[in-house]
Amino acid sequence: MSPVYPFDDAATARAVIDDAGTLVEWNEGARLLLGWPAVEVVGRPATDLLVSTGQDAVRMPERARWDGTLTLRHRNGSTVAVWLLAHHKHAADGSRHWLVVTPLTGDGPHAPDDPLDRAELVQSPCAVAIYDERLRLRRMNSAMAEVLGLPEERVRGLRVPEMSGRPQSDDIEQHLHRVLATGRGHDVRTYVPIGGDGRMNAWLARVAPITDVKGRVRGVCVAAHDFTDQYQAQERLQLVNEASVRIGTTLDVTRTAQELADVFVPALADFVSVDLLDPPEAGGEPFTGRPTAPVRLRRAAHRSVNPGSPEAVAKPGQLEVYPTPSPQADSLEAGHTIVASTETRDLVEWLAWDPVRADRVREYGIHSTMSVPIQARGQTLGVAVLTRFRRPDSFTPDDVLLAEEVTARAAVCIDNARRYSRERETALALQRSLLPRSLPSTAAVEAASRYLPAARAGGVGGDWFDVIPLSGMRVAMVVGDVVGHGIQASATMGRLRTAVRTLADIDLAPDELLTHLDDLVVRLSAEAGGDGSPGEVGATCLYAVYDPVSRRCTLARAGHPAPVMLPPGGPPREVDLPPGPPLGLGGLPFECAELELAEGTVLSLYTDGLIETRDRDVDASHALLRDALAAPSGSLEETCDRVLHGLLPPGGALDDVALLLARTRGLPASQVATWDIPADPALVAPIRKQVVAQLARWDLSEVTFTAELVVSELVTNAIRYGARPIRLRLIHDETTLICEVSDTNHTAPHLRRAKTWDEGGRGLLLVAQLTQRWGSRHTTDGKTIWSEISLVDEE
Repeated sequence: MSPVYPFDDAATARAVIDDAGTLVEWNEGARLLLGWPAVEVVGRPATDLLVSTGQDAVRMPERARWDGTLTLRHRNGSTVAVWLLAHHKHAADGSRHWLVVTPLTGDGPHAPDDPLDRAELVQSPCAVAIYDERLRLRRMNSAMAEVLGLPEERVRGLRVPEMSGRPQSDDIEQHLHRVLATGRGHDVRTYVPIGGDGRMNAWLARVAPITDVKGRVRGVCVAAHDFTDQYQAQERLQLVNEASVRIGTTLDVTRTAQELADVFVPALADFVSVDLLDPPEAGGEPFTGRPTAPVRLRRAAHRSVNPGSPEAVAKPGQLEVYPTPSPQADSLEAGHTIVASTETRDLVEWLAWDPVRADRVREYGIHSTMSVPIQARGQTLGVAVLTRFRRPDSFTPDDVLLAEEVTARAAVCIDNARRYSRERETALALQRSLLPRSLPSTAAVEAASRYLPAARAGGVGGDWFDVIPLSGMRVAMVVGDVVGHGIQASATMGRLRTAVRTLADIDLAPDELLTHLDDLVVRLSAEAGGDGSPGEVGATCLYAVYDPVSRRCTLARAGHPAPVMLPPGGPPREVDLPPGPPLGLGGLPFECAELELAEGTVLSLYTDGLIETRDRDVDASHALLRDALAAPSGSLEETCDRVLHGLLPPGGALDDVALLLARTRGLPASQVATWDIPADPALVAPIRKQVVAQLARWDLSEVTFTAELVVSELVTNAIRYGARPIRLRLIHDETTLICEVSDTNHTAPHLRRAKTWDEGGRGLLLVAQLTQRWGSRHTTDGKTIWSEISLVDEE
């Protein structure tokens, strides 16, 4: 027999029977055994060859292999008692077939100098088998017979695939053929299920040639050692190491739960579900005891060896109630892992409460379940349920230990993710409570804004924006950024925003306001240090004041990006504005810039999170911002969305982003009236008449009486205590009438309560009671006293 093709098909009687009991294959060895040619038996029931159809062995067994002796009919009419070995196999079309074999050679006389007979088979824990030149079994020791589960005298003369029928058998025979052809031995590692439980055993085999006295290869010797325990220990260690790398890559609860399920499948289970208890509501205390049935769990993740996880009853995010008995509730109440299987009947009892789950168990053949509580830092977070249906073996105590160790690692990651989510939600709630919920409607600008927290682990930062109405129809716009992230940055942002509003109420110029804000940041930094050393509080800010009457805008910035301006009908450009030092350095001056804005100009104020990204430089971001602003759009809200979509990466910004867009409006000259006032008290009455006439032209006669009193008081005070030149200005829109009196004296009046015998001192009190609000602001030339009279009925 040539080593190139040593197989002799006629040395084994072989037949194939389909799941209907029909013969579909019949080889030459079967013809030699029973005399029937293939054309006479293929397509006929296999029971036609049995002497008695009542034999129990005719029924197809449920296990994967069967062996026994049957009495068969010979073609010449005689009967033959034959030992048969049957293997369960799947055909290419998915149907179930049986391969039935019996050896025809192996017990005949051998040559006296046959090297195969001279090979010694010692009593060794190693399983040893010897194959001849046709790669048919000649001899094997008791250890190999125990591994195969077949006696040597029955299988002598069979090939490896004929003895086992498993897919691994063809690979093993290829190794035998290689040694037979080359004469060189080598080591083989294979994984073959041994025994009825279907558990995979790992084998390390030495395949070596057997030679005669002349050095010719006459056979192959296989010595196999079972190293399953070492292999499984290595696999468990590898799974634990893999879990430490794959689980907890993000601070997202759902992603972490999915990573736990992905690690378990298919390494330990065929299907895994991870169900979590809902976290306590904001401000609630976490539950530290053991849950009691019924348990409400939300499906966080699941994973199956089958695409789409068809075994799953609950969908991700779905809330389910698990009573007693159930795998989820029982293990959570007990506080430890519980294993159930169909053999012990406890799995059937578990599923009695849910017919849908019971149907899935029967449909997919689920036979073993392991329920592992997810616990961390004294808290119960949920439960992971592992099931097997494709793997035939049940869960072992080692599997339980491995599942508990991996789950414990995942539990800490899930708890960390929950804590981070809770802290992030708290910081977000604080941040949003400190930001304006809506922008005020003013006659000066139309405004829209966006705020996005950072997508990375740093979380919420200290970015803020604001639109503040000022006297004289003016409006202040501010955008700032506190250094750092977290609740501390949000709290600092709230203090700075309050300070800006307070300073804006006294109508400070932008450079003066930033100077006062810089002093505040210095003090906050000193307080943050605590031990005498300065802290790390710092911020940037941009402050702008726009006057719709003069259509002029005054800006100053402290280490903040300059705004981008889009004039009507022109291209967008960055405003040339002195940079100024960041807030918190102390002692350095800030500079203002003033520019005239045409009506309809769009100002874009933003924080650096919008333009600073990893994949492009600042210049490229500014170009994208200009393109987004220049694109045609009917509303500022759409422009805000377009800017964010065009500049931010899909996964979110690395830093907080605050964006404020403002489209300027101009107040028509017809809504403003101005008079120069001579320093003569006798002329106050004519001025009142001119004011009454102007109000009549504006159709505002309903506020004439109040306006007369206010103008009379403010003008009289300016004549008495102010310095020339003195100017009166009336401004109105749909809701407000503003009276302003300016002079060059920097001394501001103070509201006080006059005593009963005082002859004066009641004027400003009267103004305060008659008007919606009043105040004073300092200018480079002096001061302006203003008051606002509401034109809207309070109802």
